[in-house]
Order: sequence, then structure tokens, then C-alpha cells
Amino acid sequence: MVNIPHWPPVPIWKIPGKFNLSGSFRLLGALGNPQNLLPPTIHVAGTNGKGSTVAMLKSIFIQAGYSVHTYTSPHLLQFNERINLAGKPISDDQLNFFLERTKLAAEKENIQPTFFEGTTAAAFLAFAETKADILLLETGLGGRLDCTNVISSPLATIITPISFDHTEFLGKDIKQIASEKAGIIKTNVPCIIGPQTPEVYEVLLSTCEERAAPSFCYEYDYCSEKTDTGFRYLSRKYNLDLPYPSLLGDHQIRSAATVIAATMLVNKEFQITAPQIAKGLTSTNWPGRIERIPNEKTKKLTGRKDIQIYLDGAHNDSGALSLSHWASENLQGPIYLILGMTRKRNAATFCVHFKDIVQGGIAVNVESEPSSYSASILADKASKSGIKFTCADSIKDAIEIIINKSNIPSTIIITGSLFLISDFLKL
Repeated sequence: MVNIPHWPPVPIWKIPGKFNLSGSFRLLGALGNPQNLLPPTIHVAGTNGKGSTVAMLKSIFIQAGYSVHTYTSPHLLQFNERINLAGKPISDDQLNFFLERTKLAAEKENIQPTFFEGTTAAAFLAFAETKADILLLETGLGGRLDCTNVISSPLATIITPISFDHTEFLGKDIKQIASEKAGIIKTNVPCIIGPQTPEVYEVLLSTCEERAAPSFCYEYDYCSEKTDTGFRYLSRKYNLDLPYPSLLGDHQIRSAATVIAATMLVNKEFQITAPQIAKGLTSTNWPGRIERIPNEKTKKLTGRKDIQIYLDGAHNDSGALSLSHWASENLQGPIYLILGMTRKRNAATFCVHFKDIVQGGIAVNVESEPSSYSASILADKASKSGIKFTCADSIKDAIEIIINKSNIPSTIIITGSLFLISDFLKL
């Protein structure tokens, strides 16, 4: 499996200051416009929950007997995770085959794509030439000018919860960010809208109206509520009682409701039953999102059986809020944070959500992310939240410090960056 492909030669963490789809269209044109030859596509944008939404949809469609392509980012361990062909990560040989064809086309036309543009074009080529029933396509950044936004007529679009993130590229105003995400909404294509703030709803619904796109909104057209045994999906047309999703957290119940709404809206093209939805939700696998490390692996790493370790790739305030809410309701005993973050993110506002929940925190360098804070600087910034942070040279050292500090059953939450989760999994 490939960590980072050999082409395009642009670091994955380096994002251009200006976005423009013209380069993507030129490159795709040189490849025969594979974006026009894709299976029926559901296009997903938003700030939080895109990946888990795609993972749930994928699981449901597979349970219903359909073959599924998926495109997601970033990856945790290998780049191949991003491109799933008919349910399986793309092989190294396939990846190199499609990348080389894309590279040759780019060189012939004197096009120099960014890393994401080039690999996305190669992915479209792979999706167009590999048979599947449906493609679940996640945006990389934003929506309007994201290079996945070259699909002229998707089967449906989904907008997951929108909050402040990547403000240096998408704007510092929530309405401006919402407008960028709304760029994937297409004329006469249904748009399923996840839970949003009132001002975001205003932007998304206005865009749907302008483009004659039928809108289906959480709280307005469908919703969810917890029950003793799981949750209930409620809408004007369907009501379903379902077990808890395998993905943890109340926010995943809301994500599941959005997924169900999307599934129901495409049921003319794909016949999916309530039992298949239930089985799909309970068998979804999406690593690094409130993921508990199995006891045997934790004991091997820590030498103790009374330590729990959870991983979560939350990296913005909205993600921290969901994670802290889950932790406050589900964890007991001392809780410690191990934190690593990309520079420019506000560590203090992220950590303040954990102020009354955790005993303390340890900041570490994110080895997989060169643009991350150094441990010492991050500790200073995170301590402004009111939580006392120290620093350590590595995740392993941070775990050792916590073990030596606490001689009673304790929980460690490793969070702040998906790249940090990748570092842990490499242990």
C-alpha cells in the first residue's frame, strides 16, 4: 500500500491560495472526461461528518447487495484508503496505472495540477473504468471550487453540518463558508441538508430555491430522537425504529438520520429495505472517530488492563464539542487528553470544551504532519483553555507519563488531528 503517491510532486499539506476548476476540467478533458462516465453519484460536502456519512451510506448499500465506489480524504495510513473500487481500496498496481495515465495526459497538455487535482482526476478515471452501482464522492475542501465539483448531474447531494474551518480559504463568515459548501447543489438534484445553524439553513435553502433543487432538511423534513434501544427516524413519509449505529456519539445518530433521508430519496433507483438500513448502520466501520482501542492492544501498549484509549480525529471546535459531549456522558474516572494539532488552529477554543471533563493534557508533535505545532508551543496555547497541559516528545512518551501519573482506572483520548491518529495507529 502507498503512503503518498509519487505524483503529483506536491506535499499533501500544501494547499494553494486560490482555487479554480479550469485546470481540473482541462486535465479531465485530456483524459476523455471520465467525470461524465461515472456510476450514479451522491456528492457530499460539509465541515464535519462527511466521512462518517459516506461510511454509513457505503455500508447500507453493500448490505442491500450493491457494489460501491467511494472517494474520501484524508487517509489514516495508506493513500489507497481514499479510492475504494467496488468496496475495496485501490491496489498499488491500479493506483500507479491510473496515476501514470493522468500524469502523461497532464504533461502532454502542459498542465501542472495540484496534488489533490491530479489524484482526483486519476480517481475519476478509475471510477469510470471499474464497474460499480454507485459512487459516494466526498469533497476535499469547500465545495464550489473543489475539484470534485465537476459532476454535472449527481443523483443527490448531501450537506453535512457546517462550522468554522479552513477560514483562510473559505472565508471568516459562516454564511460565506456555507455559500462555498452550497456550490455542490445542482439544478433539479435533491439536496439532503444535515443539522445546521439558522444562518446556514438560510444560505442553503436560498441556494436550493435559486437552483430549483428539492431540499430535505434536518428538523424541517426529517429528524431523529433517541429511544431506549436505539433511535427513531422521523419524516413526513417514513418513520423507522432502529438500533444505535456502530459509530459512537449522539452526533452520529443525527448523521444516520441524514443518511436514511438520502437512502429514501434514491429508493426509486436503489431498492433498500429497513432491515438493510439497520444492518448497514450497525456494521459501519470508520476508524479514528470515537474509536476505542481493544483491551488486548491497549494492555500490550500500556502494560495495564485498567487503561482505556479512544481515538478521535476532531480538529475544530464543532468536533471538539461533539467529542466532549460524548465523553461527559459515557466515560468515568480520570480522563486525559493527548493533543496534536495543525498550526493556525485555535488550540484554546478547541480544548475549552473539555475543561470540566479532563484531569489534564499532554501536547505532542504530529509526526505525520510537518505543519503541526511543536509540542511546547501547543502546550502553551492549549493551557489557555484552563486545562493544564505539559508536553512530550511522542505519543508513546505521553502515554507513559499518564500511566505513571495515574494508578487507578483511567481513560486517554487522543485527538486534535487525523494525522495524529495515524501516528498512533503506526505504533
